[in-house]
Amino acid sequence: MRRFFARTIAILLMVICAAQPAAAHQKHQAHTIAYDKYSLMIDGKRTFVWSGEFHPYRLPSPDLWRDILQKMKASGYNATSIYFDWGYHSPAPGVYDFRGVRDMDRLLDIAEEVGLYVIARPGPYINAEVDAGGFPGWLTTQAGRARSDAPDYLAASDEWLGAIDTILRKHQLTDGGGSIVLYQIENELAATGDSQKRYLQHLYDKVRSDGITVPVFHNDKGRNGYWVPAGSGVTGTVEGAVDMYAFDGYPGGTCRTDGTVGSPSVAPDWGMYGTGGAKGGATASPNTPGFVAEFGGGWFDYWGSVGTYPCTAERQGPGYERVFYGTNIANRLSIQNFYMTFGGTSWGWLPAPVVYTSYDYGAAIAEDRSLRPKANTMRQLGYFLQSTEPITKIDRGPDIVPSAPNVKVYHPVNPDDGTQFLIAMHNPSSARTDDSFTFPISVDGRDYTVPLRLNGQDAKILVAGYDVAGQRLVYSTSELMTHTSQTLLLYGRDGETGETVLDYPSAPVVSGPVSSSYDASTGDLKLTYTHAGLAEVRISGGGRKAVTLLIAGQSTADTFWKSGDVLVQGPALLRDARFAGGELRLTGDTSSATSLRVWAPRSYRTLTWNGRRVTGPVPGPAPVTLPALDRWKWSAEPHESDAGWVDANLTSTNSTTKPPAGQPVLTADDYGFHHGDVWYRGHYDGSQESVTFDYGGGGAGMLQAWLDGTYLGQNVLATGVSAPPTRGTATFTIPETLRTGGAHELSVMVRNDSHNEDGGVNDAHKEGRGLISAGVPATWKIQGAVADPVRGVVNNGGLYGERNGWTLPGFPDRSWTAPPATSPAGTSWYRTGFDLRVPPANDTSIGLTIGTPGVKGGKYRVLIFLNGWNLGQYLADVGPQHTFVLPNGILNTRGRNTLSLAVTSDGGTTLENVRLTTLNSVRGGVPVHQVHSPGYHP
Repeated sequence: MRRFFARTIAILLMVICAAQPAAAHQKHQAHTIAYDKYSLMIDGKRTFVWSGEFHPYRLPSPDLWRDILQKMKASGYNATSIYFDWGYHSPAPGVYDFRGVRDMDRLLDIAEEVGLYVIARPGPYINAEVDAGGFPGWLTTQAGRARSDAPDYLAASDEWLGAIDTILRKHQLTDGGGSIVLYQIENELAATGDSQKRYLQHLYDKVRSDGITVPVFHNDKGRNGYWVPAGSGVTGTVEGAVDMYAFDGYPGGTCRTDGTVGSPSVAPDWGMYGTGGAKGGATASPNTPGFVAEFGGGWFDYWGSVGTYPCTAERQGPGYERVFYGTNIANRLSIQNFYMTFGGTSWGWLPAPVVYTSYDYGAAIAEDRSLRPKANTMRQLGYFLQSTEPITKIDRGPDIVPSAPNVKVYHPVNPDDGTQFLIAMHNPSSARTDDSFTFPISVDGRDYTVPLRLNGQDAKILVAGYDVAGQRLVYSTSELMTHTSQTLLLYGRDGETGETVLDYPSAPVVSGPVSSSYDASTGDLKLTYTHAGLAEVRISGGGRKAVTLLIAGQSTADTFWKSGDVLVQGPALLRDARFAGGELRLTGDTSSATSLRVWAPRSYRTLTWNGRRVTGPVPGPAPVTLPALDRWKWSAEPHESDAGWVDANLTSTNSTTKPPAGQPVLTADDYGFHHGDVWYRGHYDGSQESVTFDYGGGGAGMLQAWLDGTYLGQNVLATGVSAPPTRGTATFTIPETLRTGGAHELSVMVRNDSHNEDGGVNDAHKEGRGLISAGVPATWKIQGAVADPVRGVVNNGGLYGERNGWTLPGFPDRSWTAPPATSPAGTSWYRTGFDLRVPPANDTSIGLTIGTPGVKGGKYRVLIFLNGWNLGQYLADVGPQHTFVLPNGILNTRGRNTLSLAVTSDGGTTLENVRLTTLNSVRGGVPVHQVHSPGYHP
């Protein structure tokens, strides 16, 4: 019956996907996209692409997509890079679901509305630390090698690309339908044989025939010079069917075993200041822009670690960003994408074996959607790159020799207008000393000696010889954050001195808290000051238009935001600024009561913040009170009949882990069960002293076994390493009382913590899951997940409770009892409900915490279901994750919620304290509607 139900759902999905008309999509003006060795050019205008990676499948609440993308835009990014996960959308061959939390039309509309370019990355293979690297579970049963020109694989990948390209082609900038500017085929394809060359050509031809018109690229893992455009002419490269070459890299130091930051590494030169050649990064393709498709914005974490995300966020924090990303800028990498910018949550059965539920990544935007301090630095760099057009076309300028040997100054120059960029850092860049030094420059035929200080892990990007806002900036030892038509925003580290030199035909009038001097013989106006708080300096006369210089200390610069030509100081986030008649309307977030300061290009009568007139400080968030989680109800899973289970009697498999000769195929994928727990029932006659199982469980996978209702024990795959074992052997001694003749029944549960990724192009995703073989002559049946047609293919596994609605709101649990003191072996369920009353003006992120962070518990694990959604897995004795983000929209922040916990135990363990936790709270946010979460129906 349940198999019929699953097949019925699949057929319904096919009908739904086939019958749904494409959403009407209004076309706007078409645009051109071109490129040369310097940069991308959009409608002829050079554009520095400053992009952040975001995965919508790691945030199953579509209204929050707008929140993240607005935060990226406000934080200085002008683009977002998006993986599209084939397996997330396809529960079966020919079935593609783009509804609800999988609505990619909606996502791309939001990106365009927010004002972000999109780098589309649909694979077919994406890696991304997701199950099977983004391949659907059903692809594991194919005979042909994946990521090759095998006919069955090409047919399947064509099917996926045809489905996703139907959406993507409507959202391209080139035809005015949206904001997609670049399109990636494949990802990190490390094999370069003839089969892969034909495969890549096939993908290129396919997407072009699908109507993709933007430039196409591939992402080369580790700068091998693989898959460069034809005619690149660099010895040692491999040419492929692409328009542009891109590569990735994750340098940055280490986290120690105690979770603290280790020594930093040296920022690499992967462009025009590097060693060159096929393995030099951008130099593998000298005729296309320097393009790093993934540069480390953090790193993922693994089962059993000490919990490295806080360390990673610090390790790759502001100092790292200035040094490493500044080095990229110096090296003419004019398309940079930071992986990740928002990592999010690998909910349900999304995570690959190498990661656990949280995919926070130590990114600029934390998993709870708060902005980390490192987001301030990204904003300052991003604003600079978008407002300083000469940076989009640079060549190497004359070498500069600073006065201190342990410092270096990159000197790229715009060949058209002569604007100079002086990018100073320690030499080696891993040093963290405190150095004051000078270096010489020449501007407009005059020589200058520039003083500078570098203290700790730091780098500074200075500008010289730059015409900006009607001024001639000779040089400044303050960094230029941004400018408008009337204002320059400069900043430096708190307490450090600075000087700015501007050129004027005659002596101007200077007012503000700086020292100034004018040299009539050179026309130089020199301002000196200390970076502290905010110095507002007004300069008028002198033969130039009036200008305001805002000179900020670092901590003050961190409070500045820009939207259009409006500068705002004070809030935790500025989402938008726009004029409506005589009113200036600001929207954003505050973390506390905040005073606003505004610099606008024209006057206004009224200032509003989030729709309310500003007459003083704008308020912060209201307090939030969270309820205790009590009134739990409990039930153990029953021993169910296997009458409706599937006979496991296949004799052949395309899995890479085949059973011994003469044994049936037991691997779960061969029977259509691809995710989560799978149950086996084996029947045999005769006496056995022991039984051995070969099984595939993914990362931290496990097996539990019973004989004739007696628990034999469990086996858990090892953890604590970044590449954990995903296959194991479990041997159990059979109690003497059960070593009898006659009929016996084995019950085996295997937790499938996902399929391996196929990064090595070796069909690693086809390693068997569930039982691979059993050392007992039995006849077998199998039972696994029944897909949830709304929550999707990754939500459910095959536990009895999952298949019978125990996770869902409205399930009749009145007959359940109070929880026992300890959990029995196997799986039992805890259910409760709770009401929330988060103040409506708040955007409050709430988590579920189990146990004490940093302290391991007993031998049990928990699947967490909120309103039917599987939001994570807690491993008490493995860790490191104790707190799980409950995304608003799945979580009803102003209403009733149902929490169901599936506790799988080795027996005799106690569920630790379970509580709600406020993770972050601001006043503001975006409107969030409840995600469709169907309840129980018998």
